[in-house]
This record gives sequence, C-alpha cells and structure tokens, in this order.
Amino acid sequence: MSSTMWDQRYAAEEYVYGTSPNEFFRAALEKLTPGKLLLPAEGEGRNSVYAASQGWKVTAFDTSTEGRKKAMRLAEQQGVHIQYQLAGYNQVLLPEEHFDCVAMVYAHASAADRTQRHRQMLSFLKPGGTFILEGFSKEQIHNRTGGPRDVEMLFSEEELRYDFRELSELKTWKEEIELQEGPFHNGCANVIRLIGIK
Repeated sequence: MSSTMWDQRYAAEEYVYGTSPNEFFRAALEKLTPGKLLLPAEGEGRNSVYAASQGWKVTAFDTSTEGRKKAMRLAEQQGVHIQYQLAGYNQVLLPEEHFDCVAMVYAHASAADRTQRHRQMLSFLKPGGTFILEGFSKEQIHNRTGGPRDVEMLFSEEELRYDFRELSELKTWKEEIELQEGPFHNGCANVIRLIGIK
C-alpha cells in the first residue's frame, strides 16, 4: 500500500489496529532489559507507546502523516515520549549498530524489497541485540483477516531464515491465532514469528 492509502486508512477517528500492543511483541519485550528500541512501519503507534511506557527509549518511523499524528496523540494521552520519523525505508536516517532491539510487526514488503529491508533493519541493531518479527505467513492468503492480498508479500520460514541468517539463537515458527487488533486484524489468522540475537 502507498503512503496515500495508509493516510486514508489512518484518517479514521478510531485506531484501526487498536491501541493495545501486539501480543507477541509485548511478551518478547517483557523478557528484555529496556534500552533503545526501533519500530519500523509503526503506523498509529500502539507498539511504540506501550514500549515507552515500559521504560524503552523508542524510535519509530513510517511514511504515513496520519499514522504519525495518531501515534503522537496516543503518546501524549499516555504521558510518554517517542521519537517518530516521517520517512520510508529509503529515507530513514538512523545510526548503525545503535539499537538494543528492533521489532518489525506486520511490516510486509514486496518480494523484491524484502531481503534488503530486513538486512537494513539488522544493520541498526547492536551486536548482542534482539530482533523480533511477527507477520503473516503465506497461508494467510486464504483468510480475510488482514494482510497483503499478494502471496509474494507474505512470509515463509525459509525466506525469513535466509534474510536473518546472521542472527544466533534464531527461532522461527508458524502459528494459527485469533487476532484481535482492531477492525483490520480480526479473526483467525496464520502468522509467522521470529526472534534472534545479533
């Protein structure tokens, strides 16, 4: 989806993916000591605001002006501070090996861009840092509960294991879950999860 399409989606008064953090992200973050966190394609800010409330120093980015507005409003309501760049993957300016954790939550890309984007996000992670990812697996194409309608943009374990091959203690697995993340992520869904250490 283009930034214009995301702006149209996020222009709604409601938070279209809810204001609670992604459950896998929340559980994974609980096991880590708060430090510097990067959240690409962060949309309306549900994950960044939660992380900031847990003591993380959060940097996020997204191309959507409307998404950023809602994220900053949510941060203000919750009394937390987040840094949020209005930028895409090609424009974002961040220091390499700077973050203790990078988390990609439903940050899908075209098949042509996927590996490059994942490698780029890995470059921002400190050695010893943790990478967290949840997205839709290719089986999600049969569901109407969220995610791209192009199977090439959905993930397989093989693709993710290739993209993140430099991580140690790398774990990837698929699950069928009941999503309850606002009107656009709702119902039975096939997801894929990844966690690893740089």
